[in-house]
Amino acid sequence: MTTDAAISHQLTTREGVVLDVRPATEADEAALSAFFDAVSEQDRRFRFFAAGEHVSHDQLDPLIHADHFRSESYIAFDHATGELVASGLLACDGKLDTGELAVSVRADYRGQGVGWALLDLLAREAERRGVRRVISIESRDNHAAIEVERDKGFTPEAFEGDPTLVVLSKTFR
Repeated sequence: MTTDAAISHQLTTREGVVLDVRPATEADEAALSAFFDAVSEQDRRFRFFAAGEHVSHDQLDPLIHADHFRSESYIAFDHATGELVASGLLACDGKLDTGELAVSVRADYRGQGVGWALLDLLAREAERRGVRRVISIESRDNHAAIEVERDKGFTPEAFEGDPTLVVLSKTFR
């Protein structure tokens, strides 16, 4: 659960869900672990490109130890209930030329604009930091994420060396 003092952004989704969003910290590891246990196995596979019933400490480490410059990890809470409902990560290359985005939404909040709102926040943060281009690497089977990203102006490209993946990119300047 989040506190008002920790909120860095408050977003309202297209369906009217109010989200309190803040950077994840080391203290959030257990909550993130429980969150990823609550998403579908398919969603965990899409996010981490690995199947499994549980997300490991090593997989959570980049989410709880962002450097707040080249990387930022956000967690979103339903304002009404205080429940953790989404996670988003921005990870930029060393030159801040390209940033990779990744979003996960709890199954019972899918279709309510949570992913859209978090994707917008991550893209704005990347642009604010001077990143030229953002990408999202998706399984070709992840039709929902691909559709959202295309609706948000991302362009699909082949992922060199792996025909099961697609890169969706958006250039800011």
